[in-house]
Amino acid sequence: MPPLHRPGRPAGTGLRPLAHTAAVLAAALALLSPLGATGPASAASQATPGADAAVRINTQAGLGRLSDVARGVNAAIWDSHMNDPEVATLMKAADVGAMRYPGGSYADIYHWEKHTAPGGYVAPGTGFDAFMGTVRATGAQPILIANYGSGTPAEAAGWVRYANVTRNYGAKYWEIGNEIYGNGHYGSGWEHDEHEDKSPREYARQVRAYASAMKAVDPTIKVGAVLTTPGHWPDGVVGAGDAGDWNHTVLSQVTDVIDFVSVHWYAGGSDTTAQDAMNRLARLPGELREVRNQIDRYAGAGSPRIGIALTEINTNTGGARLTARPNGLFAADAFMTALENGVFNVDWWNTHNGAGRITTVDGETDYGDMGMLSSGACTGDVCEPAPNTPFHPYYGMKMTSELGTAGDTMVAAASSAQDVSAHAVHRRDGRLSVLLINKNPDAARTVDLEYAGFTPSAAAPEVSRYARGDSDITEVTGGEASASRVTVPPYAMLTVTLTPQPGTGPGASAAGTPGTPKLEAVTDTTARLSWEGAQGAARYLVQERDGAHTRLVGESTGTSVTLRNLPPGSTHPVNVLAADASGRLSAPSTPLAFTTGTPSDAACAVTYHRDTSWGNGFVATITVRNLSDTPITGWTVGWDWPTDRQSVSSGWNATFHQTGRHVRVTAPESAGPLAPDGASTASFGFVGTNDGPNPDPTAFRLNGTVCSTG
Repeated sequence: MPPLHRPGRPAGTGLRPLAHTAAVLAAALALLSPLGATGPASAASQATPGADAAVRINTQAGLGRLSDVARGVNAAIWDSHMNDPEVATLMKAADVGAMRYPGGSYADIYHWEKHTAPGGYVAPGTGFDAFMGTVRATGAQPILIANYGSGTPAEAAGWVRYANVTRNYGAKYWEIGNEIYGNGHYGSGWEHDEHEDKSPREYARQVRAYASAMKAVDPTIKVGAVLTTPGHWPDGVVGAGDAGDWNHTVLSQVTDVIDFVSVHWYAGGSDTTAQDAMNRLARLPGELREVRNQIDRYAGAGSPRIGIALTEINTNTGGARLTARPNGLFAADAFMTALENGVFNVDWWNTHNGAGRITTVDGETDYGDMGMLSSGACTGDVCEPAPNTPFHPYYGMKMTSELGTAGDTMVAAASSAQDVSAHAVHRRDGRLSVLLINKNPDAARTVDLEYAGFTPSAAAPEVSRYARGDSDITEVTGGEASASRVTVPPYAMLTVTLTPQPGTGPGASAAGTPGTPKLEAVTDTTARLSWEGAQGAARYLVQERDGAHTRLVGESTGTSVTLRNLPPGSTHPVNVLAADASGRLSAPSTPLAFTTGTPSDAACAVTYHRDTSWGNGFVATITVRNLSDTPITGWTVGWDWPTDRQSVSSGWNATFHQTGRHVRVTAPESAGPLAPDGASTASFGFVGTNDGPNPDPTAFRLNGTVCSTG
């Protein structure tokens, strides 16, 4: 019979538990509004009296455009209901653009031509052509996983030939294996891998071979490599005989032949509740940013062409609290959080999965099923509803389709309340849609809406709701929402869609949207950006985003600008907007985030070396040199951690003190002076902890002076 939990991985393995975190987004900075902006120039940092929260939406702070494969689901060959007609109908209604096949870990035992998976169960009617029938009926695209574990590059190339030459399916996205880091190389093994060498070095070599063979058949396909998610096992772990961990080893060898990377995100093990998962979702932006940092490091100028796909996501891997209402809230929040943070595709695990542990959540039976739709399976004498009955996560995903479709622009939205999440999309027709998620199970939340760059018309907004008592996304009329205030029922989602006041917004500007900015050069204090020009533009504004606030950092009548006086080792997310001759602003470009370096001619140099890591801890050594022409006695070294979940727990050869993210290290009393011209060094080490990604610090200071790093 088909597996009742995620196939190929024991429940609760492969992902380390994450600590509870609370993210409070507060609007604390005043908006420095550029000439021609519409809407209020500033917003209160707290809700006005009578409201529980304030949500600020800034349409001038673009977060990227929704792709045609933004919303996706996984499909598995052991699922006998995979190709039921109801599946295509439901997924089309939710604007699903991608369907991933043949099913997680099963991909590494699946032989497409024979439609066999030795050692696993294959349900009737789940072959590739039948799957493609569902994909086409949905109006989606396939994401196909080539068999790495027991396959060959030639077998994968044959699949490409059959799909895109013989059958003309136009299958664009192809992954090389699934979770190959779980092949036992790091001790825990759930992923089938018959290669004698199971190291990341061998996987990278094989990725090159697979990509070469597959693109020889169809050069237009996009090939993806498997990475671990920063902060999740085995991130940071260096295997026996390896020079580095999985991600750094793989990326150092494949960035010239891949088009995207595939990562997975599960909030925790079998005891993780959906409420825990919603809190832990605050980690995801930082983890995705570290994926991009790693790609940047090895791909350099070619980094922007390499996308990030989040090809599996759910609250946990243990089959508990998965079909209930809070997991529907999580689904909506997770899809949008990932898409807003640089991911072009998010795929829910799974379409159908099977009943697991039976519990009661929010007064309803939770079937412990990781699927979006019921499989009709039973645990003991408790059976799920009829096959293809949607569970709450389906409606969470469907609610995100109320926000917008492919080509619409995600924009910054920030909430002042921990239990209210907010997401916003500025549509191509000028309308603005705002999704509000009330994660409080006991109380409604009244939310004040504040805007920058958008002026709502006097027309009543369109409102879609999914709350207790609703059997589907429900259109709401009446006094539940206005352009300035919305009441969200407990444990519910609302999408509010507003029309702009005539003559306002990007539609009123004669200027088109500029191209995505490119980083041409960067130093410790400057960055040169360029972009494709926009028709009708009289000048361009470069704006930096801080939450849902923006500030003007550069202006040009041409298509490039040099930003100056930037702090060394600092990260800057920016958009470019075009202004027409009357000063009216276009929509924002797709964003770019860049990080400044450290001075090459500094009076000191610091080397930071991570000696070993084990997922949530590490040992590092720092070496300091004095490059000035005078000796230094009584030195102090300081740095800031890139995340607030990194810390020093103990150290040696120095005295350590940490406040917030800042670390100050002072020389021991017995330390001699640091000789001039680099003639001597000071070294100290420490044991660190990280709850999540563990990026290296970007800048170090010796007695207050910024040092070069290497």
